[in-house]
Amino acid sequence: MRTPLECPPLRNRPSSLKMRPVSWPTTIFFLIWLCNDVVSKRNHTLKPRVVLPENYVKEVRPPARKGQPVTVEFSIYVVDVNSINVEDMDFRVDMFIRQTWMESRLQLPEDIFEEGDDHVTLPPEFFDNLWHPDPYFLNSKVTEIAELTHKFSSVTLYRNQTVRYAARMHAIIACQMEFQLYPMDIQSCPIYIESFSYSNQKVRFRWSEAGVTINPELKLLQYHIGEPLRLEETNGYMIDKDGNYSRLVVYFRFERQIGHHLIQTFAPSSLVVMLSWFSFWLDLDAIPGRVTLLVTCMLTLVTMFTGLRADIPPVAYVKALDLWMAGCMMFVFAALGEFVVVKVLDKQYQMNKNKAQESLPRIIPVRLNGDKGSCGTVAAWEGSGVRCRKVDVMSPTSPASATPAVHPAPAATPHLIGVERRQSILQVAWLDADTGQERVLWREIDKLSRVVFPALFLLFVTMYWPVLLLKTKTSS
Repeated sequence: MRTPLECPPLRNRPSSLKMRPVSWPTTIFFLIWLCNDVVSKRNHTLKPRVVLPENYVKEVRPPARKGQPVTVEFSIYVVDVNSINVEDMDFRVDMFIRQTWMESRLQLPEDIFEEGDDHVTLPPEFFDNLWHPDPYFLNSKVTEIAELTHKFSSVTLYRNQTVRYAARMHAIIACQMEFQLYPMDIQSCPIYIESFSYSNQKVRFRWSEAGVTINPELKLLQYHIGEPLRLEETNGYMIDKDGNYSRLVVYFRFERQIGHHLIQTFAPSSLVVMLSWFSFWLDLDAIPGRVTLLVTCMLTLVTMFTGLRADIPPVAYVKALDLWMAGCMMFVFAALGEFVVVKVLDKQYQMNKNKAQESLPRIIPVRLNGDKGSCGTVAAWEGSGVRCRKVDVMSPTSPASATPAVHPAPAATPHLIGVERRQSILQVAWLDADTGQERVLWREIDKLSRVVFPALFLLFVTMYWPVLLLKTKTSS
């Protein structure tokens, strides 16, 4: 049995070949040619001229009705969206692109189709011999056909003279992103497909029935991608080419998931604000602890805010996250300012209290007996000591000896004392009319802050989230 590379015996050839005398080089050349002829018949590829006529010119578009453009149908299958880069404002997408058009100049013999098939798939090299449209992504930064050992593309010819070109492509698409609602922003990123050389009078692009399909297993880290918002077929005027060109547009919708920022941003910052409220329960004597607590809360928010700004580009407008962080920092700063105010009020209170005590009328005690160095009544404090004044007393034998003769200083009633003290420390303390107890202003401010600060923060939260959700729903 003969192998595929063995040459047929000479006895199978015509007898005239055996009778003609030939030289050895001629014989060797003849044998090599005969072997190559046998191998080429068994391993041959489809030549372009098999399906293309002799007068085929690939630079000329297929014939169409007079004044009618060639219609090219598009379909896209999105395999993966690798990354959404907010700093460069672009996203990378892997997809299958399919283009279909009619080529009436094809000559398709029956022997190129397998039994039961109405099409034949050819390698990408055959695509260079055909006329094909020249679409490009208008807003792409990089576009390339995927390659491993060869280009991932193919050409399919149908019996009805339809040509379909399919390729897997990588593209980096520019997208003008808006971050006013960050981190609840929704980005609408379009892809524009347009013919580069043929105007809309020569070539018309339109979406096929399949349109744009997204891989159902596609998942992104921070975004949720759904079905395309809409598909459009428009005509775009190009100034540099001075004409209208057929254009296809597909809008992708990237909705940022809020779960990451709830855990990493909103919850920790809220806890830091609540932690600053503990300072209202600390006494003013604990100055180091109270100041350390408030300053640490402020520095924590600043550090957190600085780390968040590295995730998004430095835009010129205010974002929703900026408002939240500014609100949290304002509450902590207000708690620190409240501590300064109450400390100043407490110092003023202590100064006024000392002055009021020094200005009280002094009671001058007298001795009830002749013992040296003793005072008969409770003495009033004057400065740091007690002063006793010697007075004349009646004779011990007198019946009135039990009642000492006292010459006190002009006594002041408790009512007058309270009025004098109230007048001296009116700005920082006062007497409660109902209980008669003294109430200090800085203590009242601390008590009021324990209620006002949580109430204002709750109001801030209840206003922030509904407005943000409403704006997000409106923008989508």
